[in-house]
Amino acid sequence: MLDKFPAVKFDDAAEFTSLYFKRLYEASQTIQPGAMRAAADLLGDTVRAGNWVYACGNGGSAAICNHLHCDFAKGIRTSTNLRPRIHSLSAHLEMITAIGNDFSYDDIYAFQLSGIGQPGDLLITISSSGNSENIVRPLQWARDNGLRTIALTGFDGGRSARLANVNIHVAADNYGIVEDTHQSVMHILAQYLRQEAMPADSISCVRF
Repeated sequence: MLDKFPAVKFDDAAEFTSLYFKRLYEASQTIQPGAMRAAADLLGDTVRAGNWVYACGNGGSAAICNHLHCDFAKGIRTSTNLRPRIHSLSAHLEMITAIGNDFSYDDIYAFQLSGIGQPGDLLITISSSGNSENIVRPLQWARDNGLRTIALTGFDGGRSARLANVNIHVAADNYGIVEDTHQSVMHILAQYLRQEAMPADSISCVRF
């Protein structure tokens, strides 16, 4: 885990900015290369097999899930013969509030997943703490029902890190830095799969 940031009061926004970006770089360097390779393999296998990829998170992590839906469904498909099947469980306010109101907020994602998830599908969870109950429950359901899982975590990884098939862990304790790094991981996976599926001589001709 990197040292706490910020640990003191700053009076200069430029100084805060400089140190934030320094810590963001340091956080990115804590991601294990093997985890990225394993996540890319899982994602690629799922997409090529025609299985579904689901994503869920809370707050800023929910926004990353919805952005993931766009970049995986459109970005990976562009200029390739891949046809990703992507669904953000964080995208439907009506469903989330109905489940939270009628059952439990802890079940807002597990309930959705249990209605549509199939063996061979892939669940991606995004959680800085890795301990949010509504993130842990769908991971456990996926594990018990033949789905593969990738967890993007921060802080100490929490329970998500132990449940997932692949844990992409950012060893930082600042929400912004963890979420910024998770957003980059999402972009990296989308762009890596896209370029992997493209003819080599066409990569330099398109904008990523």
